[in-house]
Amino acid sequence: MTFKPTKYTLKCCETGREFNDGKWTLNDPECDKPSLIRAVYENREFRVREDLGGFYRYADWLPIKRTLDNSCPPVTYKSEGLAAYLGLDNLYITFSGYFPKIGARMETCSFKETEAYSVCARLDESNDKILVVASAGNTARAFAKVCSDNNIPLLISIPEDNTSALWFKKPLNDCVKIIAAPKGSDYFDAIALSDIVCKSPRFMAEGGAKNIARRDGMGTTLLSAVECIGRIPDAYFQAIGSGTGTIAVWENNLRLIEDGRFGTHKMRLYPSQNDPFLIMYDSWKAGSRELLPLSAEDARRYAAVIEAKVLSNRKPPYSLAGGVFDALSDTHGNIYKVNNSEIDYWKSKFLELEGIDIYSAAAVAVCSLDMAVKDKSVRKDEVIMLNITGGGEAFVKENHEVCYAKPDLVLDPSLPDDEIVSKVEELFRK
Repeated sequence: MTFKPTKYTLKCCETGREFNDGKWTLNDPECDKPSLIRAVYENREFRVREDLGGFYRYADWLPIKRTLDNSCPPVTYKSEGLAAYLGLDNLYITFSGYFPKIGARMETCSFKETEAYSVCARLDESNDKILVVASAGNTARAFAKVCSDNNIPLLISIPEDNTSALWFKKPLNDCVKIIAAPKGSDYFDAIALSDIVCKSPRFMAEGGAKNIARRDGMGTTLLSAVECIGRIPDAYFQAIGSGTGTIAVWENNLRLIEDGRFGTHKMRLYPSQNDPFLIMYDSWKAGSRELLPLSAEDARRYAAVIEAKVLSNRKPPYSLAGGVFDALSDTHGNIYKVNNSEIDYWKSKFLELEGIDIYSAAAVAVCSLDMAVKDKSVRKDEVIMLNITGGGEAFVKENHEVCYAKPDLVLDPSLPDDEIVSKVEELFRK
């Protein structure tokens, strides 16, 4: 069956202007203020594409030109163990990871696969540029897996301290190359490297939160939940590094309201951060739309301390139109903070109650739900969605052999730009 590209236009969150998408539009060229753009789909009704496999069952609300091989969707189920422990009647867990018992089979064990399968499917097959993705770990693994499986040229930029995240069930295709910022660097340093590389016309930036395909891919977590529950949840919990996933489910919530068949309410958003990396938490609690100052030195120090290292983005899409601040304000949400000892407790407790290991970031979300129950932000009878953004890695490694990818180059972002570009271009000539 030939896939027909999804039809949509783009809308600027700041001005409301609608316009057509180009090949890789990341912002509105006519808007002079920081703003996200949003996809407006021709099909305004939420429809599951039973004719398409895996993740692409949600293709009608994905800005894609094709489908790719080996995808899996998030899986939502009604909790029994954790729900009983917390005293909740209607707790639904949306699980993105590897948990065969419930049908979840994301090989990289992270919901970052939802981003990768959407972003890479937004690329036209005739694209001749090399996609560049900066990551703190899980995103790198997801994009590497998807691009390797589908022969899509990819450059990953990652902090060298996070390369332990680059494990795979099989060696990567040569179309995927990896560069790393030196030890002691953080995610922002990896972004700086990727920005330098993208000065070369051979490369193209993936775009991060500005890429509608990334956000709408992540937004499939809510579509999975609504498909299972039959309605929009009342409250939503997720740990955040950039907050892009929280923005994504807010956007799909608005689309579902427009559909009208699943409720007309906005679910309250409750994202959470790992203490002491609290740039969004601190800014929100201060009532500030602008991010409070965080020096590069402090950011690196905090990133080294936190257990959930993927939650260490010091330049998140918080302040701009359509960003995290707007999402929380529009839904009367709140942000929680969770420390490392609480993470360890909830990783162990989730394994005990639900039967699968989860990542530290997911444990941050579980802990925040416990906090919300205790401070009465949620009621026991409300429909609650808990987004478990990664899990099953221990299960995979117990049952499968894995291999680790190493950086092809370690590059200091302070090197001359032309030297960095030249060295990286050479990787793709080998």
